[in-house]
Amino acid sequence: MMAKLVARTGRQQQRYEHGYRLIAGCVPFRYKDSDDCADSCSEKIVEVLMISSTSGPGLLFPKGGWENDETVEEAAVREAIEEAGVRGDLMDFLGYYEFKSKTLQDDCSPEGLCKAAMYALFVKEELESWPEKSTRNRSWLTVSEALGSCRHAWMREALQRFSKWLEECKGGSRLN
Repeated sequence: MMAKLVARTGRQQQRYEHGYRLIAGCVPFRYKDSDDCADSCSEKIVEVLMISSTSGPGLLFPKGGWENDETVEEAAVREAIEEAGVRGDLMDFLGYYEFKSKTLQDDCSPEGLCKAAMYALFVKEELESWPEKSTRNRSWLTVSEALGSCRHAWMREALQRFSKWLEECKGGSRLN
C-alpha cells in the first residue's frame, strides 16, 4: 500500500540567508517524439511542465521553501512532487534567481526577498494523485510556449538558462 503524499506546510523549518528566504525549484522536462517524423527521424521535441498559480493568472515552475532538514536538491525534488505531481532525475543546477514575493513577507524577510536555486528535472513519472492536485493544473508546453506563459520574469530567465543548458548537452550528447 502506498503512503499518501502530503505537502509540507508552515515556516518553522524554513531557511533564510541575509534577509532572503531560500527557495528550491526545477524546470521539469521530457522528450516528445515529433509528429512530423517517421520512425527514422530522431528529432525529439522538448516539453517543459508548468503549473497554474494559486494566486493569479500565468504559469509557474514548481518551487518552494528549502527547509533545514533537507539538501537544496531534496527540496527541489520534493516541490516537483508536491506541486506538479512528477518524479524524475534531477540534472544540472541552472542558477540562483532573486525575486521579491508580494505575498510571502515575514519577520525573517520583511521585504519578501527570495533567492531560488533552480534545477533541470528529467521527468520519468507523472503521478495520478499528488498533494496539490486540487489547487493546481499541469501543462506540458514547448520551451517557446512556456516563455510566453511564464508569470514571472525570473522564471523566464531560468527557462532561457535551461534552454542554453539543453543545447550544451545536445552538443556533448549528454542527454538521450
